[in-house]
Amino acid sequence: MPGPDGSMRAIGKRSISFGLVSVPVKIYTATEDHDIALHQVHDKDGGRIHYERRCDVCGKVIPFEHIDRAYDSGDRTVLLDEDDLESLPEASRDDVEVVEFVPSDQLDPITFERSYYLEPEKGGVKAYVLLRRTLERTDRTAIVRFALRNKTHLGALRVHEDGVMVLQSLLWGDEVRDADFSVLAKPPRVTPKEQELADSLVKSLESDFRPADYKDEYQEELQKLIDAKLKKGDDIDTAATFGEEPEEDEGEGAEVVDLMEALRRSVDKKRSSRSGGRVAAKRRIETPPSSGNSRRTAN
Repeated sequence: MPGPDGSMRAIGKRSISFGLVSVPVKIYTATEDHDIALHQVHDKDGGRIHYERRCDVCGKVIPFEHIDRAYDSGDRTVLLDEDDLESLPEASRDDVEVVEFVPSDQLDPITFERSYYLEPEKGGVKAYVLLRRTLERTDRTAIVRFALRNKTHLGALRVHEDGVMVLQSLLWGDEVRDADFSVLAKPPRVTPKEQELADSLVKSLESDFRPADYKDEYQEELQKLIDAKLKKGDDIDTAATFGEEPEEDEGEGAEVVDLMEALRRSVDKKRSSRSGGRVAAKRRIETPPSSGNSRRTAN
């Protein structure tokens, strides 16, 4: 969360504890949402739509300071206020307890939730650096328990770029669903040629991942649309604004190209691009005429 001057602002302080070593740190949110905020409005007059926190019993709109939590057990409901929640020992702990050190490749990315940067406080820099170097030298990740925002978390403590340690909250084991798809029980046979073409395609696309190379095109185009509306007025043509050509209709009976042909075309396209040849931005698979009607209709 950025501060008034645009710099990051700590959301809390904790102490990393492993063995008898304690490392005081500040916690910062490592990511931010860049989506353009859109409000819901009435289509007739543009008036803002608001959601009211209205009580079913008295019918009044209730402010946040008078809202508690409740658990519905079926025929009975248990009410929980802030004091109840803060009294839970795990939710109020102020340490990041290292439980174990595991090989880094054993962590499945599907379990990752939020990420937080950890900055050492004065007096804890040496212990911070020692823990960081130990994780790097052993290629291990620390599995930790910690509390944040009145909730207990399982976490992974690892080294990020520039020597900064990152704390990532993890899903608990029972929060990840099992993937059991019957269609994969008897996979189709893959021929050696198909595998060779697939390997070749991967090789032609090999590169180092650089996140800065990728842009959120949807948000950029949304911003262009908003800017155009501000300049020209509310009623404009989207295609005219972005200079897009209307897409051609695809036939419902479009020919299904087999896997080997799709792989071969992908490899050929990449090779042509690398050799300096000009490749069409969109290559379409033409649908053969059916029953004398050559017109294609949209899917």
